[in-house]
Amino acid sequence: MKRIACMLMMASFGLAASAQIDSTQTSELKPSPTLATLELLNAGSSHRVPVFEYWKEHDILQHLDLSLTLGTTGIGVEVASPIGEYVKVRAGFEFMPRFEKTMEFDLTIKGQPVKQYDSDGNRMYTTFDKLNDFLYSFTGYEVQDHADMLGRPTITNGKFLVDVFPLKENKHWRVTAGFFYGPSKFAEADNTTPTMISLYSVGMYNRMYDKALKGESLFDLGEFTDQNVSFNPQVLIDKVKNFGRLGFAVGYYKNDVLDAEGNVIHEKGERYIVEPGADGMVHVQAKSNAFKPYLGVGYETNLSKKADDWKFSIDLGAMFWGGKPDLYVHDGTNLTVDVENIRGQVGNYVKLFKAFPVYPVLSVHFTKRIF
Repeated sequence: MKRIACMLMMASFGLAASAQIDSTQTSELKPSPTLATLELLNAGSSHRVPVFEYWKEHDILQHLDLSLTLGTTGIGVEVASPIGEYVKVRAGFEFMPRFEKTMEFDLTIKGQPVKQYDSDGNRMYTTFDKLNDFLYSFTGYEVQDHADMLGRPTITNGKFLVDVFPLKENKHWRVTAGFFYGPSKFAEADNTTPTMISLYSVGMYNRMYDKALKGESLFDLGEFTDQNVSFNPQVLIDKVKNFGRLGFAVGYYKNDVLDAEGNVIHEKGERYIVEPGADGMVHVQAKSNAFKPYLGVGYETNLSKKADDWKFSIDLGAMFWGGKPDLYVHDGTNLTVDVENIRGQVGNYVKLFKAFPVYPVLSVHFTKRIF
């Protein structure tokens, strides 16, 4: 009996030892999780922050400001919203109210001014006066010695701007970059209504002058040739040729002007003379690139210390034309490129455009926070 009991005790000790060995082996094959492993597991199962909560936390598109703008680019409206703690985007539309400025073109004949004065300052009777009398004799209209032009701005632009506030402790100051986009024509000029009669007369006379140079009959008399008409066409042709050509001498050609076949129609240094177009009028258009980059600085502050939902700001910068603006006459001549030594009021405007390859921008903003 004792023998059986001893055998049972030995067997139980063996089983216990075997279990201990199996437990040790198992612990070696499958070690317990470390702290780093637990952190990784916890990170993988952590809660993700929604996009809108992230935007709210970083002040992205959480506010909307509406502004009325007024400045050198016109009157407009603008909306703005932050896209970060130190960055804001703005978009808007501006247009320039229509106002007119009168410019005067002096008429010339044979390239010389029709207004001439003696040493005492008295107006002289010139070839133009003889021609004017001649035209009045069969038209009943007098030709003025000048033409008045009305210039007006036509600036219209959309804009997209990005403001950066570089000073953490002072968010009044900002640096701005972006662009304006709108029609390439930003100004125009047309002759006044009272000037139209003179321009029609000039156009009619120049047509006669062209025929006289070719030796052609100035008028198609038709059935009147069979009547007893006292008319000597050659005398009239010679008279018109002697008067010379009418127009508005603006400046001098900078280079030779060629026709479609490559023939020189105007030589370098020849006077550039503006004549009425097919509609009997004179037109000038100022053009630039449609896409105009912008760079500037600004300052904004609260309108009231008691409320921060009303703000006032000012911008100062430059809108880049993309080179010198172009001034096109209705005949296709570019005054800023093709013509030089332009005098008078027109010359002053051309010099102004050529001197500013960028357009100065100064604007003020009155802003209301919507939300």
